[in-house]
Parts: sequence; C-alpha cells; structure tokens
Amino acid sequence: MQIGIVEDEAVWRDKIQDVIEKYCRDKNIVFQINTYSNGKDFMKNAGADLLFLDIELGEEEDGFEIAENLMNGGSQCKICFLTSHTEMARLGYRVNAFRYIDKKHLEEIDEALDFFLKTRIQDRVVYCHGTDGIQIKINLNELLLVETSGRKLRYLMMDGSEHLCEGRISEAAQSLSQFGFFHIQRSYIVNLKYINEVNSREVTLCNGIKVVIGRAHGQEFKKEFFKWRMWFDN
Repeated sequence: MQIGIVEDEAVWRDKIQDVIEKYCRDKNIVFQINTYSNGKDFMKNAGADLLFLDIELGEEEDGFEIAENLMNGGSQCKICFLTSHTEMARLGYRVNAFRYIDKKHLEEIDEALDFFLKTRIQDRVVYCHGTDGIQIKINLNELLLVETSGRKLRYLMMDGSEHLCEGRISEAAQSLSQFGFFHIQRSYIVNLKYINEVNSREVTLCNGIKVVIGRAHGQEFKKEFFKWRMWFDN
C-alpha cells in the first residue's frame, strides 16, 4: 500500500507518519510512506493509493486545488484532508473527499485506514482448502456470500459458481470482516457491497437471494451497513 503525506509543517508530518506506521505494523500491512512538504513535489510523483493532504499549505498552495488536479488527471487515489479548521471540510464535496482528519484528533487516522482497506476489496483474494485438498483462490470482489453446508463452507460467487471448502464460519467471518463482509447470522456471511435492500428482518442481495438477519447480529449489522453505505456507496 502506497501512502502519501503532504503537510508543510515538519512536526505534523512526523506525527501523522508515526500514527500510520504504528497502524500498519500492528495490522501486519505491507506499506510505503512518502512525505512531502508541498503539493508541487507530490504532483511530480503523484503515486499514492491513499493521500493525507493538508488543506492549508504554505506558499499559497490550496489542498482542494491539488485534489482537483488529481481528480481531473484520472487519479484513483483516495484523499483524506487534514485541517485545524473543520468548518472548511464542507468544501470537500467538490473533490469527493474520502475523509477529513482533525489535527487535534489524529486517532481518527486509524478509522480512516480501516475504511480504506475495505475499499480495496477488489484487490484482495483469500485461499481456502477444497474438499479434495486442493487450494482454491477466491476473488473477494466476486464473492457474494459464504454459508455453512453441512460441516463445510460454501463460497457463492457472483457468476453463480460455488466452491465447497473446509473451515469454520466463525473463522471465515473474522478474516473477511476487514474487507466489507458481515456475519449476518449463524450460517451466513454476506458481502455488504451486494446488498440491494434491507428491512428489519432480512436483506436482499443483488441476485435476489434473501438472508434473514440474526437477532444477535441485528444492531451491529445496522451500524456496519450504515457506515459502509455512507463511505463507499456511490
């Protein structure tokens, strides 16, 4: 994961970098951080998956303008604006900002990184052991749901294909949760990305499959689904 930091004050650059490095090490994430004191130097490279960008830079540089240039140039990097003046955040609609980080609350960086990793689901794969002992590669972007099937797990893909694998659903739910999947009831894990409809009792996936929401999971599901839609549903 390539992370960029554009901040004209060295003290803040170091603080932000320390928070990101600790997060990535704690999560065992392979990462590279590049820091810049101004937008011009960053734009010469413009290589980042996630950019932490100060709104008010020195030398009359404008963070919003830098973000607009990135967007107009077709960059796919997500932008987290850094600011000491949260009232400026309302202007970020122009550039579809990913998050806003109040410099007084740098702990918000951890949450931003959590959500960013979920947006990278399309780049993720997991491996499971098939019933014949062969290792199977699962593309998470194409995975609709996981359900128990006897003592096995059935991985149902978007194209209708399926893989029957060894494993426990609780362990699968734990490993998939960071990528936008939710253990919605005892027997099912669903991809939040492919939920079309929700009511108090069940969800309807994009292919018409209905899954009942478990009582023990209802409140947590509502919270996670709301956050997912708020940040990632365009």
